[in-house]
Amino acid sequence: QSQPVQSGGRLVHTGESLRLSCSASEFTKVVGWFRQDGGKEREGLACVSSIDGKTYYADSVKGRFTISGDNTKTSVDLQMNDLKPEDTAVYYCAAGFRGCAGDILERDYDYWGQGTQITVSS
Repeated sequence: QSQPVQSGGRLVHTGESLRLSCSASEFTKVVGWFRQDGGKEREGLACVSSIDGKTYYADSVKGRFTISGDNTKTSVDLQMNDLKPEDTAVYYCAAGFRGCAGDILERDYDYWGQGTQITVSS
């Protein structure tokens, strides 16, 4: 299975927390989380390397979101705390073969999950 499978989306209120889960192929080297709000560009949020466990976060979510994986990094979660209305978007899990360092770019990922709608109401 190459396409990541994700779960966990729902409607939440401002300040609440939510955890998204992603199951990725053991053959990929990095798993990342992205989001897209309507017609805006897809934004890279966080990634974790299955090689060395290194993580990287976009400034927009640093301190509120935490990415974590099991020992094999085939199961990767995104813990989201203190959610805000501007976090409303479709969230995607993605996997690829590049490392996790620096900007989290859509073009560096090869396999994409089906997307999960997160709505944060004020």
